[in-house]
Amino acid sequence: MGFTVAIVGRTNVGKSTFFNRLTGQRKAIIDDMSGVTRDRLYDEVDWQGRQFNIVDTGGLVPHSEDVFEKGVRDQVQLALDEADLIIFMVDVTTGITDLDSQIADMLRKKEHNVLLVVNKVDNFERQTEAAEFYSLGFSQLFNVSSVSGSGTGDLLDEIVNRMGEHKDTEEVDIPRIAIVGQPNVGKSSLINTLIGEERNLVTEVAGTTRDAVHARYNLYNKDFYLIDTAGLRKKRKVHEDIEYYSVIRAVKAIDEADVSILMIDATPGLEAQDLSIFSLAQSKKKGIVIAVNKWDVIEKDSYTWKDYRDDIYERIAPFTDVPVMFISATQKQRVYQLVEKAIEVYRNRKRRISTSDLNNVLQKAFEMRQPPAVKGKSIHVKYANQLPSKTPSFALYCNYPHLVKKPYKNYIENQLRKQFNFTGVPISLVFKEK
Repeated sequence: MGFTVAIVGRTNVGKSTFFNRLTGQRKAIIDDMSGVTRDRLYDEVDWQGRQFNIVDTGGLVPHSEDVFEKGVRDQVQLALDEADLIIFMVDVTTGITDLDSQIADMLRKKEHNVLLVVNKVDNFERQTEAAEFYSLGFSQLFNVSSVSGSGTGDLLDEIVNRMGEHKDTEEVDIPRIAIVGQPNVGKSSLINTLIGEERNLVTEVAGTTRDAVHARYNLYNKDFYLIDTAGLRKKRKVHEDIEYYSVIRAVKAIDEADVSILMIDATPGLEAQDLSIFSLAQSKKKGIVIAVNKWDVIEKDSYTWKDYRDDIYERIAPFTDVPVMFISATQKQRVYQLVEKAIEVYRNRKRRISTSDLNNVLQKAFEMRQPPAVKGKSIHVKYANQLPSKTPSFALYCNYPHLVKKPYKNYIENQLRKQFNFTGVPISLVFKEK
């Protein structure tokens, strides 16, 4: 299971800007208006060869003082329960507020899991002012500027240091399948259909499933773990914040799984948040199966499953070698075929190709289409082999690896997929100098 870092703090201290600084992307909406961050945001950070998950859920927009304080308590408590490390962010320009003190009171109980980060420290005067935050009771603090990036290197060094020898979940011989998706798409109904008992409370209230549920499934000669999650919500539709950090559970579930079943609701179809989950599983090199649930309520006369599938492929391109299953969890339509497909993807992910078979296929691919010359330099690929990694990764040795462009890499990947069954599995190609 991946190491997960959560950013907590009151609104407008710069959490989203800091998130963007660490991930190198402008995924969050930046605005001076308090509480502008609406979507849960998550990504991976790579520092000194170590990877960890970073989660930023933004601030709360209070409707009353009581709701605000309860919401803060809920989000901090969930972060304490679910995250491996917490970044507690404060703002040097405002000094210590009452809410900062309240959050600090909760976090001091697990000080060894908390890093106090003073943001907006971009000159010597503010460095002096930041010393005030020692009074919150933490032995160490980090001065950073999310905008300029100063101080973030030292903070990242400390995060990696805190990770220590953190290892993934112990390897097991049976598949681990995570069921992920937005609320109310039928994840819990699918679990109940497969397990044959009401393991979860199933209701139409968004976010009813509070915890990730691990269920061992052993029936009809199939043996695997099912991992149900609290789901990834597109936006908070209510001000109760009990799911504020459910994204941490979902990210962890994808980390822990070999294959992710991405469930979508047939009626609205593939939405932006679904694409975000898909991209997350793909970036983590997990097997993927897309399950279109509630297919029984779709009018088939004007829209066939092939039309629907092609629309999905258009949205997820270029990685379209992904199974799409049309199911009804409540009506038990094709749910067992869905599991069989997930196990097939699991086997594809573990597939090993002999060096001779690999080079025979690639040699034909090179003969059909040579890599384009770049500035008069001809690229010649000598040979290839599969790397000893958990997921399908291939090294191709050539004279100018840095000149191989993305379109040609896509061509090689497509040739591999035509000859070997890697359906549902991301492939990594690494061009190296001979």
